[in-house]
Amino acid sequence: MAFSDLSSRDPGALFERVPKATLRAHIVERLRHAILAGDIPPGAPLVETALSERFEVSRGPLREALRQLIEEGLVVTVPYTGTRVAELSVEDIHEIYSLRTVLETFAFEQVWPRRDDRFRAELRRRNDVLIVSIDAGDDRASILNELDFHGLVYEASGHKLLQRAWHGLRGRLQLYWAAHHRAHGRRGPKRDSHDSYIEAAFGTDFDAMKAEIADHMRRGVETTEKFLRSMPDLPGKPKRGVHS
Repeated sequence: MAFSDLSSRDPGALFERVPKATLRAHIVERLRHAILAGDIPPGAPLVETALSERFEVSRGPLREALRQLIEEGLVVTVPYTGTRVAELSVEDIHEIYSLRTVLETFAFEQVWPRRDDRFRAELRRRNDVLIVSIDAGDDRASILNELDFHGLVYEASGHKLLQRAWHGLRGRLQLYWAAHHRAHGRRGPKRDSHDSYIEAAFGTDFDAMKAEIADHMRRGVETTEKFLRSMPDLPGKPKRGVHS
């Protein structure tokens, strides 16, 4: 499905004329919102001419915006094919789960002996901000706020390569969480979804923290996998009449 075929989704309401100031930021924000809301589906081509006409902008700021979304992992460039929204396969879900479990456990291992009142207060504050966005029904904000919540332990670790790995996962996580929320029919995670996580992070038992991380990553994965398998043209999904 091409971007130019999205007229049935009322693109005029999604993509109003972009103000001349900070064009790139406006384009990034609106494209990110449309991708995470599912208005531009995974795998949809992003054609520069169509996007330029939609936003009434030149290709310069448009290309800058696409480059940022590529760096975030929401958009990919496929050789001989073009630029398109990143697709999220069942295999991606399992890879995200397994890698995040290892990374977050390692991050807490680095931070564990150095947790102080500031760390605890900041983790609590970020969870409060997340809850506000959940209560407001703002799925886009809740996704970004959940990223900030989990990002604290990576920031506090001081481990640059670990922080780089976390940054590389953020785009895929946004796609994952957006699909996860749609799978559950809600506009964000549950309000209490991080209560046990915070309790373990504030505790003294690192083994309990490791167990909580593993359980936290596993929650909802099966439901999201079922949701992804129900989507048409899912990467890696056998076509009708084709046996795996």
